[in-house]
Amino acid sequence: MGLLHLVEDRPTPKCVYNWRVYFSAAVAGSAAMMIGYDSAFIGGTLALKSFRDEFKFDDLSKSQVNLLSANIVSCYQAGAFFGAFFAYPAGHYLGRRWGLVIFSALFTLGAGLMLGATGARGLGFIYAGRVLAGIGVGAASNLSPIYCSEIAPPAIRGRLVGLYEMSWQIGGLVGFWINYGVSETMTPSHRQWLIPFSIQLIPAGLLFAGALIIKESPRWLFSRGRREQGIANLCWLRQLPVDHIYMQEEVYAIDRAIEHQQSTIGLGFWQPFRAVYRDRKVTYRFLLGGSLFLWQNATGINAINYYSPTVFKSIGVTGTNTSLLTTGIFGVIKTVVTLFWLFILIDKLGRRALLMYGAVAGSLCMWYIGGYIAVARPADHPSDTLSSGGISAMAFFYLWTAAYTPSWNGTPWVLNSEMFDQNVRTLAQAFAAANNWFWNFIIARFTPQMFAAMSYGVYFFFASLMLCAAVYVFFLVPETKGIPLEAMDRLFSRDVAARRAHKVVLADLRFEDREFRRQSVDEKGAVVETGVVTSVGSAMHLERV
Repeated sequence: MGLLHLVEDRPTPKCVYNWRVYFSAAVAGSAAMMIGYDSAFIGGTLALKSFRDEFKFDDLSKSQVNLLSANIVSCYQAGAFFGAFFAYPAGHYLGRRWGLVIFSALFTLGAGLMLGATGARGLGFIYAGRVLAGIGVGAASNLSPIYCSEIAPPAIRGRLVGLYEMSWQIGGLVGFWINYGVSETMTPSHRQWLIPFSIQLIPAGLLFAGALIIKESPRWLFSRGRREQGIANLCWLRQLPVDHIYMQEEVYAIDRAIEHQQSTIGLGFWQPFRAVYRDRKVTYRFLLGGSLFLWQNATGINAINYYSPTVFKSIGVTGTNTSLLTTGIFGVIKTVVTLFWLFILIDKLGRRALLMYGAVAGSLCMWYIGGYIAVARPADHPSDTLSSGGISAMAFFYLWTAAYTPSWNGTPWVLNSEMFDQNVRTLAQAFAAANNWFWNFIIARFTPQMFAAMSYGVYFFFASLMLCAAVYVFFLVPETKGIPLEAMDRLFSRDVAARRAHKVVLADLRFEDREFRRQSVDEKGAVVETGVVTSVGSAMHLERV
């Protein structure tokens, strides 16, 4: 059980962990580059002198500038909130792949529209473009993690869904350093602030092109009655023949899950809504999944992402360029730590432990930062250099980054992509993504006012909420690593406490797999063909004799 050991629900051929499944997940996960880039570049770009001069920010009062900045930032989140819901009908009827194609095209249209803004025309093009881009990215934030989850072998599902988070950090890293680059190398001009806006077109174009290449999710094809194509896509992803026992078991599990859903909640467009209303287990998971994004935003991450210059100024960092450099280092730390989370932590330590450890460690860092500002009051004593106390506060800020990034940054997306049944999954992810964008909007809209009214109290506020998040996870969130999608129902059966559910369910699954394989071998060791799929289109029944 080394650090890189994968937790498997059953014996898995090594070829299952192949380039095809990683490539497909990387393409779908690249949708998050658009989100990460926006969260990183927009605050720094609004702080550029060229942008402030062109749109006459210096002629406005501080409260008017705060309001204007908040509106520019938050209209993107407002569009994303509705986009998350628009993804449900697209994902249900058109599929995950075509949904990504359509909404990446919509994002591209919105990003292009922003480039039409000038001082003479005003900010209307930016507002309209950010709403359209927000709708596109909100829908992508629904479909991308679902696609990654549905194509993933259980042992590396966290890693594959984590590629979504990795893309987020890559986009953010580029955004932070683009702002620093144009600030350092270009004189203030229309072109200076336009370049960061125009770079949004690159990740959108990459997703659009990539989504045309990848194959549709096999589980979605099964749910739409296209079983033959679903099996063919699954065989391609797993690099296994259709009659291999691993394939037989996976297809059987999908068939059984689809049959169960059809006999209970149904497979139609409105059935998931009825399931949420009538089935208390589904309702509970809906609320649990959505609440994770409340706690994610309660860490303060989006206040830092969107208004990093304001955050660093509160600690004592002065000057636009210095602030952007400090923000760029923040982006580097997040990206490096995300790599560690992606390849080791998420599928080794699991989701639950990471959320609890990250919340407690992050809270301690926030208490220190708030305490330093309360005592030293750096805003009242501006200086070109940081004091020793300011340096220690920055160190704790970066420690907070290292605690938050491998825990609350991407783990809620992983959990929401895997904890629901097939027919409820797209609606559930829409609800979860909408929660993310709703709380994101609240933070983006009111952070300037919070800092103006609360000062260091903002850090104490987020620190307290992080402690509450740790308690919440301990009592209510079960571990999901290594559990097949079709067995997630058992984790939320309420027959066992959340902190013990994973151990019980994983033991049951391994016992059932041993029994299945034992019953598939006769006394002489010859395989009894109880469930061989004779053709791609044939029905498969794994008889347990």
